[in-house]
Amino acid sequence: MSYQWDFGLVWHYAPLLGTGIEYTLGLTVVTSVIGMVIGTCLALCQQSRMWFISVPLGMVSEVFRCTPSLVQLIWCYYALPIVLGITLSPMSAALLALSIYGGVFYGEIFRAGLRSIDPGQWDGARALGMTSWTMMRRVILPQVLRRMVGPMVSQTVLQLKNTSLVSVVTVPDLVYQGQMVASATYRPLEVYTTIAILYFLILFPLTQLSRLLERRWA
Repeated sequence: MSYQWDFGLVWHYAPLLGTGIEYTLGLTVVTSVIGMVIGTCLALCQQSRMWFISVPLGMVSEVFRCTPSLVQLIWCYYALPIVLGITLSPMSAALLALSIYGGVFYGEIFRAGLRSIDPGQWDGARALGMTSWTMMRRVILPQVLRRMVGPMVSQTVLQLKNTSLVSVVTVPDLVYQGQMVASATYRPLEVYTTIAILYFLILFPLTQLSRLLERRWA
């Protein structure tokens, strides 16, 4: 190969890439927290015996699970102003789309955790006269949370990866900043190699944490 690699030019744009990392991590934290709240509500509502609550929410969950997050992001940004007359900023559209998308999958993790609890434990808690809230807080949730930690961390890793899509609506995340640097330096190989390394340095510790927690609490 005759190509001469030169990462020196990329280094001059380190502050710009640093800003992109801040946006990426910020989006990950915010959408993960909101997604966990949405997921918990979805899982609890889908456990409801009232079909007019559980069935529509189940259908909505399937729609979001079976469509790509990129399509949802573009739809939120470009279609909502036309369909509902709601105009969102690029950041608002990114937060909305990624939070709901993540929330659906967090909800499935939580729902699977609830279903993994032996029915006898539910019956035993009711036999002791516990209210639904007390039973959930003292008997069910402590076991569910231990089983959910590994999958939750894995989903958060996927959530961070999905933030790379927000560059299509001009949110200045790491990928968007990389595009700007590549346009300015005409060195796309060096720029995107640097971005890949940065993502690896962020994600690798999280994936190892997920495996550690799964082994510890298996």
